[in-house]
Amino acid sequence: MDPEVVANFLSEQRENAPEDLQQSFLTIEDYWDRKLWHQLTDVLVEYFNTSASAPQRLPLFRHFILSFSEKINQLRFVTLGLLSATQCSDDHERLSFFTDLTKKVNKPASQDAYVYALVAAADVKLRLQDLAGARKDLDTAESILDSFDSVDTEVHAAFYRTNASYFQAKADFGAYYKNALLYLACIDLESLTLEDAQSRAYDLSIAALVSDSIYNFGELLLHPILESLNSTEHSWLRDLLFAFNRGDLNAYNVLESNTSKAPLLDEHKAFLWQKISLSALTEAVFRRPPHDRAMTFQTISQETKVQAHEIEILIMKALSLGLLKGSIDQVAEIARINWVQPKVLDMKQIDSMRLRLKDWDSSVNQLGNWIEGVGKDVWAA
Repeated sequence: MDPEVVANFLSEQRENAPEDLQQSFLTIEDYWDRKLWHQLTDVLVEYFNTSASAPQRLPLFRHFILSFSEKINQLRFVTLGLLSATQCSDDHERLSFFTDLTKKVNKPASQDAYVYALVAAADVKLRLQDLAGARKDLDTAESILDSFDSVDTEVHAAFYRTNASYFQAKADFGAYYKNALLYLACIDLESLTLEDAQSRAYDLSIAALVSDSIYNFGELLLHPILESLNSTEHSWLRDLLFAFNRGDLNAYNVLESNTSKAPLLDEHKAFLWQKISLSALTEAVFRRPPHDRAMTFQTISQETKVQAHEIEILIMKALSLGLLKGSIDQVAEIARINWVQPKVLDMKQIDSMRLRLKDWDSSVNQLGNWIEGVGKDVWAA
């Protein structure tokens, strides 16, 4: 591009910029004139991140940045493109913008930038209800990401966020839960607004409860995002998750009335009861010492509040889901459990484990005393 044309364009943009930002254009022109591409990119990203720059982002991108796009870091180039696209008039224009951007960076040396732009296009397609097109772009992005040894966390975060949105739109709660947690693992939680944090905590909680593939909420229960629900109208949801985790039927009965506030939970009431029953079963097994895990159907019925004729089905469900390992004696109506799936413990459960360890220590001491008494002279202390 002709240096004089650039100088005139930047001068025009400087005059249109807020007074406190006009100095940035002098810096931009200086770096461009001296071909300091890295520094130029940094100052442009900084300028684009100011809210006052909004009206000038698209003109700067189209008439200035594109002229030297090959000379700068392609990932940063896409970042500038994403910031510019916020000023497109609608999602159709935005999708066209991203389509051109993906074509420009689709080169062997800039596949990370290509993925970043492709995911942005998929996000717009989701908003336009083109789920098939979004899935195609996300599958392409995922296959490229899998081939990388490492990639900027910003790219991974964008992928997991958009992938989570896709699965949420498809009501695939297990996949949404996984991708949403991966997204949170890629970002600084401080970068989320309080409203966004609460919204994500709410959606994750609902997904964990209604998913037929998630029976262990440990990762969510330990995640600081859940704390954003404290002292809100949805604080009961956090309490409900902890009740499910410890198989607390009494707490569930108290909190159950709140499920009508969440349409998805209201639709899955029967499933939620089955899920809390399974949790009560695993908790009942967990509380017992390993040598005392042969439980009669009647005992299980008392622990889980499930009708006696449904106990066998409940145990088989727990075995098929991998929550328990063991066998069922149908004739004697006894379940012999030799393994229970580990899970996050609350303070009450930790105290129960402490008491079990004390009992075990006492039993070991008693056994030692018995051996010493029986062995007499043969026993060597």
